[in-house]
Amino acid sequence: MKEHLYRWRNKQLREHTAVIDGEIAPTMVLKNATYLNVYLKKWLTGHIWIYDDRIVYVGDLLPKKTKRTEIVDCTNQYLVPGYIEAHAHPFQLYNPHSLAEYASKTGTTTLVNDNLMLLLLLRKKKAFSLLDDMQSLPVSMFWWARFDSQSALRDEEEFLNDEDVLDWLEHEAVIQGGELTNWPEILHEDDRGLYWMQETKRMRKVVEGHFPGASEKTLTKMKLLGTDGDHESINAEEVYNRVKLGYYAGLRYSSIRPDLPALLEGLKEYDGSFFDYLFYTTDGSTPSFHEQGVIDCCIDIAIKAGVPIEDAYSMATINPAQYFSLGNRLGSIAPGRVAHINFLEAKDKPTPTAVLAKGEWINFDGYAFQNRTPNIQWKKYGLGKMKIDWSFRSDDLFISSPLGMDMVNDVIMKPYPVKSESQTKQLPTDHDIAYVMLVDREGNWRISSFLKGFTTEIGGLVSSYSNTGDIILIGKNKDDMHKAFERMKELGGAIVVVQDGEIIYELPLPLQGVMTDLSMDELMEKEKELKELLINNGYQFNDPIYTLLFLSSTHLPYIRITPKGLMDVKKKEILFPSVMR
Repeated sequence: MKEHLYRWRNKQLREHTAVIDGEIAPTMVLKNATYLNVYLKKWLTGHIWIYDDRIVYVGDLLPKKTKRTEIVDCTNQYLVPGYIEAHAHPFQLYNPHSLAEYASKTGTTTLVNDNLMLLLLLRKKKAFSLLDDMQSLPVSMFWWARFDSQSALRDEEEFLNDEDVLDWLEHEAVIQGGELTNWPEILHEDDRGLYWMQETKRMRKVVEGHFPGASEKTLTKMKLLGTDGDHESINAEEVYNRVKLGYYAGLRYSSIRPDLPALLEGLKEYDGSFFDYLFYTTDGSTPSFHEQGVIDCCIDIAIKAGVPIEDAYSMATINPAQYFSLGNRLGSIAPGRVAHINFLEAKDKPTPTAVLAKGEWINFDGYAFQNRTPNIQWKKYGLGKMKIDWSFRSDDLFISSPLGMDMVNDVIMKPYPVKSESQTKQLPTDHDIAYVMLVDREGNWRISSFLKGFTTEIGGLVSSYSNTGDIILIGKNKDDMHKAFERMKELGGAIVVVQDGEIIYELPLPLQGVMTDLSMDELMEKEKELKELLINNGYQFNDPIYTLLFLSSTHLPYIRITPKGLMDVKKKEILFPSVMR
C-alpha cells in the first residue's frame, strides 16, 4: 500500500521492517547500483531494496524472498536521489499538476510550492482538499503559507487573517512560511506578520525571505526576527554573506533572473566550505524556459562551472531536504527515504535516462501520472472557468490618469507624467505608449493609466492571468481592447490579442482564468507564439508573461497598478485611486 498522505501508518512500518527480516519480499530491488551517498559525498556500490514507495535497505545483501519482486540490474548506471525544486510558483500559466508531471520526467520529484493563487481563488476547505489529493501523485508536493498578497488588495483581510494563516501553517503539506515579500513592513511595524513568523518557528517550520540587495544590517535583523533562508542573492557576495550569517541561500536560474552561472563563477573568489548551505531554484520560470529542464539543468550548470560533482547533486537533494527538516524522508538514497531515484548514464550528465518516483517508474510519456490520476477533476476544487456576468460600459475605457508607467525592464516600472490626455479610440503607432487598465474580475472597480514600452502596434490584449487574479487590458485601440475582453469572457478566462478587429491569438485559461489545462509541451509552444507576436509588435524586453503577472506586484519598484489604484511602491502611497464602476 502506498504512502498515506503525510506519513506511513504503523502497519506499513511493520511491513517495512518485515522486508529486512525476510518475511516479506520487496517490491523492487536495484542490483549492482553505483549510487551517490550524499552524507559521505562518495559514490558507493550495493543493492537497494524498495517496498512500495519507500527505500527499506541499502547495502551489500540481497533479499531472501523475491517473489513478484521487480529486479533491475543497474550495472553501468549511476543513481542519485530525486531532485528538489525548493521554491516553485506552480501557476505560471501551467498548473501544479502539469508542472509536476513535466518536472518529474527530468528527475525533479519534489516541489515546494507557492500557495498565493490558492489563497486568491479557492476557499480554504477546497484548497486543503487539493493539497491532500495531490499526495496521490508520484511526485512529492509541499507548499508555503503566504503572509502577504504581493499587491494592494481591497479585501486582503478576507484570506490573510490570523485564523486562515495559522490554519495554513498547521497543514502537514505546508512546510514554510513566506516568502517575505513584505519584509520592510515586518521589519518596522507589521507585528501581525512578525507573529506569523514566530508561529511558523513554533511549529518547527522554516521562514523564507525575499531580500534582494539587502544590507548586512538588514539581513542580520531579519535573521533575529526568524528568517531561515533567502533565494534573492543577485551576486556571489550576497550569497556568501547570507551563508556567513547562517542563512541557507537559494541560487536562482529563472526566466527573469538566470543568475546561476554568474553566481557560481563569482563564488570561486571566496574561501570556505559553503556548498552545504546552497540549493537551486527556477523560481517560477515561464513555460518555455523549462525546455532545457528543471533542476537537472541547474546541476548541469554547476558541474560545468567546476562545482565538485558530489556538491552539485547535494545542492539539488539533501541540502534543500535538510533546510526544510525533511532529511529523514527525502534527499538521499538511504533506508527510510521516499523512493525518488534518478538513473544516469554518467556522473556528469544529470538529466536522467529513467526516474523512479515513490517507487514507480516515470515514463517519459507521463505513464505514472496517467496511471495514478487519469484526470484531475479541477471543478471539484472550485477551479473551473471564470463566470463574468458583466460587460464594459461606454465610459469604462475613459483613461485620464496624470501618471503613466514606463517599463525599465520586463517587471520594473517607473512613473512618467502624461503630457496630454488621449480619449481617442486609437493611439498613434509612432510611439510605444498604450492604454492599460486593471479591472476587478467581479466588475466592481477599475483603474487605468498609460504603459510605455509594451507595444507600438497591438490593438488590444486582454489577460485574466495576473498576480491578483483580476483582468488586465493593454492596447492602442479601444475597440480592439473591448473585443479582446469579450472573447476572454466567452472563453471563461484567457489571454487574447486582437488587431484591427481580428482575433490573432488566444490562450484559453479554463482554470479560473489563471491556469491552462494544456500539457507543458503544448503550453510552451503557445507561450513562444505569444512572445514572438508581442516582440514583433514592439515589446522591448524578453518575458511578457512576467510583465503581465507583475503589473500589480508591490514588491517591485517603482510604480504599480493595483486594485487600490496607481501606487508608489516605496512610499506605499496611492497616487491615483481606482474607481468604482
